[in-house]
Amino acid sequence: MLELAVVIPVYNEEACIVSVLEKWVNELDRLGINYRIDAYNDGSKDNSLKVMREAEPRFGGRVRIHDKPNGGHGNTILTGYLAGCGEAEWIFQIDSDDEMGPESFSKLWEKREDYDFLVGRRDGRRQPLPRKVMSAVSRLTVRLFYGKSVWDVNTPYRLMRASAFAPIYRLIPLTTFAPNVIITGMAAKRRLRSFECPVPQRDRQTGEVSIKKWKLVKVSLKSFRQTIGFALLKSGK
Repeated sequence: MLELAVVIPVYNEEACIVSVLEKWVNELDRLGINYRIDAYNDGSKDNSLKVMREAEPRFGGRVRIHDKPNGGHGNTILTGYLAGCGEAEWIFQIDSDDEMGPESFSKLWEKREDYDFLVGRRDGRRQPLPRKVMSAVSRLTVRLFYGKSVWDVNTPYRLMRASAFAPIYRLIPLTTFAPNVIITGMAAKRRLRSFECPVPQRDRQTGEVSIKKWKLVKVSLKSFRQTIGFALLKSGK
């Protein structure tokens, strides 16, 4: 069994995705981890799939490229989590935009024996007001409906013990918009051992944010409804 399965959702990141894969391969090799990176192309409209396919052979089996119809970030990471559970002891998720690099991963990996859930809190993050509000409401929602948890409830820099989280992944519908928020909440509800440390987040250098302005408000409301609904559903069982 692998020690680590890395899940990377990819959507329209042709300009940086190969560089991102190279950085993570180099760091995980340096740490001597038995791992595989699973990059999931989520129906990209650019050449993301093409450039990944072309680069795949150079990684010697350490990177596996998957292609799937567009289902959104939530659908893609859940697909990766579920697949990784049967193959690795640990699941790590990072986004493909190169905003958070591998330089801080060792801080989590070195502490893994004492925890089930280890996350990087986005540090130096510059957010427009709507995203700040969304983050604050997500944090409050988790606290009220699940219990005290890590600060950055939706961080895309999370290391999860597969045996502890597999039952949680299976409960969450693949149509969930922001499953990471629910996963964080369930970690709190089940009192899983959690660790959080700051991880630098740099500004995006390529591509563009896919969710903007009023669409952000719309999907935020959807996320909050799903997060609260999931908590109420599970508390009723």
